[in-house]
Amino acid sequence: MMTDTLSSINPSTGQLIAKISMTDTREIPAIVNQARDAYQTWRQTPISQRAQIVTQAFASLAPLQQALAELISLEMGKDINRSLSEVAGVIHNAQYIADDVASALTATNASSRTQIQYQPLGVAAVISPWNYPMAMAANLIIPALVAGNAVVFKPSEQTPLVAAKMVAMLNQHLPDNLLQIIQGRSELGQTLVEAEVNLIAFTGSMAAGKDIMARASSGLKRLIMELGGNDPMIVMDSADINAAARFAVASSFENAGQMCVATERIYVDEKVADQFEVRVTALAKQYRSGPWNDDSANIGPLVNTDQYHKVKLHISDALAKGATLLTGGAAEAPFIAPTVIANITPEMLLEQQETFGPVVAIARYDDVADAIRRANDSEYGLGAVVFGQQGAREVANQLEAGMVGINQGVGGEGDSPWVGAKQSGFGYRNSIAGHRQFAQVKVLTQ
Repeated sequence: MMTDTLSSINPSTGQLIAKISMTDTREIPAIVNQARDAYQTWRQTPISQRAQIVTQAFASLAPLQQALAELISLEMGKDINRSLSEVAGVIHNAQYIADDVASALTATNASSRTQIQYQPLGVAAVISPWNYPMAMAANLIIPALVAGNAVVFKPSEQTPLVAAKMVAMLNQHLPDNLLQIIQGRSELGQTLVEAEVNLIAFTGSMAAGKDIMARASSGLKRLIMELGGNDPMIVMDSADINAAARFAVASSFENAGQMCVATERIYVDEKVADQFEVRVTALAKQYRSGPWNDDSANIGPLVNTDQYHKVKLHISDALAKGATLLTGGAAEAPFIAPTVIANITPEMLLEQQETFGPVVAIARYDDVADAIRRANDSEYGLGAVVFGQQGAREVANQLEAGMVGINQGVGGEGDSPWVGAKQSGFGYRNSIAGHRQFAQVKVLTQ
C-alpha cells in the first residue's frame, strides 16, 4: 500500500522543502492505545519528577536552536530572528511552565479531613497551528504532560518538519509512546478527536473549533480551545499618538499579521485621526515585504496562496466599498505590501472578519460609545487595546474581550491566564486555574 505524503512548501518561493509520510487514519486507535499504556505508568510518577523530566526534554532542544529556527522560517516564512526568538522562548519558558503546572496541581487540604487532588485525565490530543509552530505546541504539550497525561500531537500540515524534529528530540528524554506525533490534514485531526482520547487541547480557527466541539460532544470530552480573534484598538483623544501609532503598526504587522492577537481594526477619535493616520503611514513605509532570508525585509510572506487571496480580498473589498488606501496593497503572491487603509466601515470584511495579514485598518469616531459598540460588535473576543489617559480604564472595562491592554498589548503579568471571551475560546491555559484544566479534580475525604 502506498503511503500518502505531505509536501512542506517554502512559502517565499513555492518550492518543495521535503515530503513527509502522512499517518493513516486507521492507525489512530492503535496509537491512542499505545499512549494509554504509557499513561498508566507516567501517571504514577510523582509530579515533581514529571516536571523535571519534561524540563530536561525541552532543554535538550538548545543545541538545535539554529536548525529548528531555520525550519520555522523555511516552512512558514517568518524571518530568522523571529524564529530564533520563538525557539529560544520555548526552551527558556519550559521550566517555568512545568514548575507552575506542578505547583498548581499539587494536592491541597481543604480541611483537616478533606484533600483536593488534581489527577491526570488520560490521553490528550494536542492540535496546534502553523503561525508559531513550536511555541503554540509547547504551550499545550508541557502542561498536558506535567499533569500526568500522555499526548498524541497533530501539528499543522503547513509545518510538519519542525514538529517532527522537535518531537524526535523530546522523545530521546521521554518515556516510550508518552508523546507521539501524527502527520496529516484536517481529516486526521477529526479522526483523532473522535478517538478514545480524554482531552482535546486546540489552537486554531473558530470554524475548526466548532467542528471539534461537535465531534467531541458524544464523549463529553474535555476541551481547551483558543479560537482566534478580530482584535480592536481604540485610540482616545488623550492618547500619546506616537506611542499609539507605533503599537498599531507593530501589532498589525507582526508575523505578517498572522498572529491571533494582532490588531485587526482601529477606532480613532476624530480629533486626533489626521495626526494618527499620518504617523501610522510614515511608520508603515519603513516596512518591506520579502523572503525570510532577505535582511532588508521585515515582513515575510503569507503562509500559503489561500491566505494570500483572503487578505487580498479583504483589501479589495474595503476599497470597493469606499475605504482609502494610504499605503501598500496587495503585491505579488505570496507577499502583501505593508498596508494602511482608512475609513473602514462595518460592512467591510476588514471589520467583520479576522484578516490575518499585514494590514492596519482605521475608522474614525465622534463618540467613544460608538467606538466601544463597534469594537464589541464581533463574535470574537480574544484581545483588545485602549490608548488614552483620562477615561481609558472605563473604556477598557466595557470591552468584551478576555484580555485587554491599556497603553500596551494584551497578556497580563505574573499568574495571568491566556483567555478569550465569546467565540474566541472555550476553556483557557496558563495561571493556576488554566493549568488545572489539564487535570481532573478529585475530592478525597476520610
